[in-house]
Amino acid sequence: MDALAGSAARTALLVALALLASACATLGPPGRELVVTATAYNSLPGQTDRRPDLAAWGDRLRPGMRAVAVSPDLLSMGLERGARLRIEGLSGEYTVLDKTAARWGRRIDIYMGTDRRAALAWGKRRVRITWQPPPPERGGFWCSVFGLCG
Repeated sequence: MDALAGSAARTALLVALALLASACATLGPPGRELVVTATAYNSLPGQTDRRPDLAAWGDRLRPGMRAVAVSPDLLSMGLERGARLRIEGLSGEYTVLDKTAARWGRRIDIYMGTDRRAALAWGKRRVRITWQPPPPERGGFWCSVFGLCG
């Protein structure tokens, strides 16, 4: 009988630990897809304000980064700061780090560093993008108590 009680106690402890660990876990939202107008921009004086390397949320843009700016209407669709997306016709993933002017709708602006020729060659196109919104901030009671959630 003691062996059975010990086994039940170990099982209860394992279940409690599993519940504690899962308190911080989140399931990511499903991927999304949309056709948008895509243009390109550079971090050059004359194309923006006096700080061409500073994006809307304070991120510093550097040549070689795979970043995009999104129109305000796309923010509410989950393309908010930190969202990762794929752009039809380009390889790799891009990160939302900037916003376009409020007058644009269903538009992304692809950051092309200081390569003005590449931006002009891209021009203006309709492309399909796929993305997942950024993961939610991890937190919650158990995370703060035990410091287990990164």
